[in-house]
Amino acid sequence: MDLSTLVGLIVGSICIGIALLLGGSVMAYVDPVSMLIVIGGATAATLTSVPLARFMSLHRISLKTLLCRIKTPREQMAELVELAEVARRDGILAMEQRMADIDDPFLRRGIQLAVDGVDPDTIETTLQTELDNLIERHEAGRNMFEQMGRYAPAFGMIGTLIGLVAMLSNMQDPSAIGSGMAAALLTTLYGALLANLLFLPLADKLETRTHEESLSKQMIIQGMKTIQLGDNPRNVEMNLRTYLAPSHRAVPNDHEYRQAA
Repeated sequence: MDLSTLVGLIVGSICIGIALLLGGSVMAYVDPVSMLIVIGGATAATLTSVPLARFMSLHRISLKTLLCRIKTPREQMAELVELAEVARRDGILAMEQRMADIDDPFLRRGIQLAVDGVDPDTIETTLQTELDNLIERHEAGRNMFEQMGRYAPAFGMIGTLIGLVAMLSNMQDPSAIGSGMAAALLTTLYGALLANLLFLPLADKLETRTHEESLSKQMIIQGMKTIQLGDNPRNVEMNLRTYLAPSHRAVPNDHEYRQAA
């Protein structure tokens, strides 16, 4: 689990809550009508702009920012090199016995293609197509959060205008002007908070997640292709090290590569 998203939301909410406490009564910032306008309006606008099935998957996309654990490039490289050693020592078919211990469906798919004797170019094409489709789905989810981040401030302004109209229509009661103005401005506050504390940060996190997952799966594609070509584990590792940051590419002097006889 990646806690940075959860920690960020909690810390942001606490800081804003403290600011509200220091600024006066917290209840002064609570207005159900304003919440209804901003949350309901942003949700309705997003639902209008995307297919229903995609909108209903929003909760699963949100969980991806919290529950998704993507292997680091070094971890992915180590796993692929280990598979290359198995294939080199015991043959390609021996990798099938390792599939039960692998929780990544994408890697299992690559191993299955290799075990079935599919040629390296076809493996690369098949897995790349799956990766492209995955990226497209992630982008669709990220776009929904970006849309909600745009719509929330807009509906906050709409709510403010509604409140101002209601306030100006009741000018005969000067005592109600102050409270009416405060209620009108709350929708703008809600829209800005939801956009900048929730929706847009989640969109940015999903973009980061997509990049990390794309890199991991590109390594799998390259690794499975070279394994199917029969490269030894040393060549597989040297090939995959190009995906690492320059500071992590150095090969330890005491590293030993197990070679098949």
